[in-house]
Amino acid sequence: MVSVVIPAKNAAAYIGETIASALAQDGVVEVIIVDDGSTDDTVAIVDAIRDPRLHLVRNEASGVSAARNFGARDAHGDWLMFLDADDRLRPDAVATLLTAAKAAPHAVLVYGDYNTIDSAGRTIGRRELLKGRLKPSGNVLERLAGGNFIVNGGIMLIRLAAFRATGGFDASLRYCEDWHCWCRLAATGEFAYVPKLLLDYRLHTANTMNAALRTPHDFFPAVARVFADDLILRKLPSGAAPRLRQAAEIHLVTYAATQAVRFGRYREAFVYLGMVGQRSLKAMPRSAVKIALSYFGI
Repeated sequence: MVSVVIPAKNAAAYIGETIASALAQDGVVEVIIVDDGSTDDTVAIVDAIRDPRLHLVRNEASGVSAARNFGARDAHGDWLMFLDADDRLRPDAVATLLTAAKAAPHAVLVYGDYNTIDSAGRTIGRRELLKGRLKPSGNVLERLAGGNFIVNGGIMLIRLAAFRATGGFDASLRYCEDWHCWCRLAATGEFAYVPKLLLDYRLHTANTMNAALRTPHDFFPAVARVFADDLILRKLPSGAAPRLRQAAEIHLVTYAATQAVRFGRYREAFVYLGMVGQRSLKAMPRSAVKIALSYFGI
């Protein structure tokens, strides 16, 4: 039923645990590892795992979006999951999503939530405190265009036919390419939300260094791409695009501020909060609360 696609580049430290978490799931018919030009022991570790559902393919260091598209090209499942090579699925994550999919036969995407772990696999996030927060189901495009509330591909199943029909990930985008892809999918059908933590999202030195270097301006090309996409614009309410574009920019600037707090760069967080105020004074209190909560790992 489900094909799990895992793009991997120099992921030797975690790829074994990630693969094991995928192969342990009921409903997974194949796990496709797309090696994106690794120079460490990633390929050797994958080759040593004996399971007929595991397939290794090679890509020429073309980036994560191209690797995901490449892995999905030959997938055979009814559903796709895009799992990062350093994360791990929680037990019964796929079965939970499949149950939700059966209850929502018109959904092109079903999704849950995640928590964060450190390099040693210890839980460091406190997202269980947000259990009462329900994310949207049904026609979610307008809400999603105003900000990416899904975040990680490892918490979702996507109908393979819908993914191929929308063209997959835009490999020209360096950041937020997943948000753009989710928006295109939302323009074609309904989403269904499962209020459960399904994934352990790992924070470690490599992705921490990458996140530490990002600024709001790194994310703005994706905003321009979303709001120039005819498939998305045709399905948005008339006249809603300017309002939603502003909301998306505020969402991403706030996210950058929460990351600055995470790395102890409080001065930058205040600068980013000022950028929110330049776009909407009314949005500042909500953004300030999110930034404050990020200090406590929420």
